[in-house]
Amino acid sequence: MARAGLTTERLTRAGAELADEVGFDRVTLSALARRFDVTVASLYSHLKNSQDLRTRIALLALDELAVRAADALAGRAGRDALAALGGVYRDYAREHPGRWAAAQLRLDPATAAASAGGRHAELTRAILRGYRLSEPDQTHAVRLLGSVFHGYVSLELGGGFSHSAPDTAQTWVRVLDALDALLRNWPAP
Repeated sequence: MARAGLTTERLTRAGAELADEVGFDRVTLSALARRFDVTVASLYSHLKNSQDLRTRIALLALDELAVRAADALAGRAGRDALAALGGVYRDYAREHPGRWAAAQLRLDPATAAASAGGRHAELTRAILRGYRLSEPDQTHAVRLLGSVFHGYVSLELGGGFSHSAPDTAQTWVRVLDALDALLRNWPAP
């Protein structure tokens, strides 16, 4: 018998918590049903399938990240804004590793267009206006920052930097300094 109070939002949030605990790749309807002590069949009135759940977790993560990024960027410019955005991604990934992985989920075009993913690009472009980049260089820089932030965080979370000095916090500061210098001196085509 299904437990009263199940909603799509409650199941999505519980799925996100489960992702943070066991890994996004291990989130299934079966695992979620066990969490609520219900049958898998009782979840189908709220979720289509495991992919629907995974997509909803990804959308939740993208939205949470966008809200944090907007708050962190308010009133900041230049390197300070760059560090704030990178810091949001890095902190979120550490606090919510499963949700971080979910935010990387490839979404179909319509779902992606309706997601907070576009806000991330807008927030990054807002930072880049301070560096006076115009198109197409602005798009190149958005892609560069996304690649560096996501790559660094993924390698750090995976333990890729844990076997050598200096400390990753020092490297992170140097990465931000290098990105700031690059953006201030963007190469001409």
